[in-house]
Amino acid sequence: MTDVSSSAVRQMSARAVDGCEIHFDLHTSAAPDAPRIVLIHALAMAAPQWNELVQELRDTCHLLTVDCRGHGRSEKRPGPYTCDLFADDLACVLDEAGWPSAIVAGCSMGGCVAQAFGLRHPTRTDGLVLIDTTASYGRDAMPKWAERAQRAATQGMAALVDFQLDRWFTEMFRAEQPAAVRRCLDIFLANDPACYGATCDMLAKADLRAQLGTLACPTAVIVGEEDYATPVAMAQDIAARITGAKLTILPQARHFSPVERPRAIAEDVLWVARQASRI
Repeated sequence: MTDVSSSAVRQMSARAVDGCEIHFDLHTSAAPDAPRIVLIHALAMAAPQWNELVQELRDTCHLLTVDCRGHGRSEKRPGPYTCDLFADDLACVLDEAGWPSAIVAGCSMGGCVAQAFGLRHPTRTDGLVLIDTTASYGRDAMPKWAERAQRAATQGMAALVDFQLDRWFTEMFRAEQPAAVRRCLDIFLANDPACYGATCDMLAKADLRAQLGTLACPTAVIVGEEDYATPVAMAQDIAARITGAKLTILPQARHFSPVERPRAIAEDVLWVARQASRI
């Protein structure tokens, strides 16, 4: 596991509007005026998905890594879930952390939540970093999401491992960085199948496309060139809908580019921070 122990870290929790307990980690930079960055993980992941990016940014940014409801250490409250619900959970987390606003970055599912947060809480959104994500998977994808949820419910999370590993990482990364791969796999296997299914249903139904044109904050959209879970075309569509969005396509990266290419992701996070500081 990538070492993040040398940064100043506080383990905290917040209560959502419905009382659900949401756990998060607050990494405090020595620079008091450092930008505030929230990191929202992918489906069936948790805060440690961001360890590599935390390593890159912890000296220059205040970082908040959250476990969304139904994930990681947070309460496994049953669904239904929506992106708006997760976005409002995040607003409660920011309240508990004492952050009036932040740059919100999310990978995959986290990118959907980040978009929803920007739309529901624009005055609290200093910028967005949307990584390996989409604004809609489309109606044609709904049966595939239902199949994944059903398979987890009947066969357990382990039945999805081979499918997931190939989507998450390139073959080269899996061969060269087995510890990082194992970390993500362990997080995945620890998931509650019912919460996983509720989140699959949330993503199947999510469609944020029509509202994206109202976003006015600095935005970076990033996608792995080999990402076939949320392909390049989905990132291009998001970037085209948000005025001034910067699009980055990362070679030799798949769906978990924050783990495979943290330095490149950090560069775009800092680009958003610079743009936000000028507003």
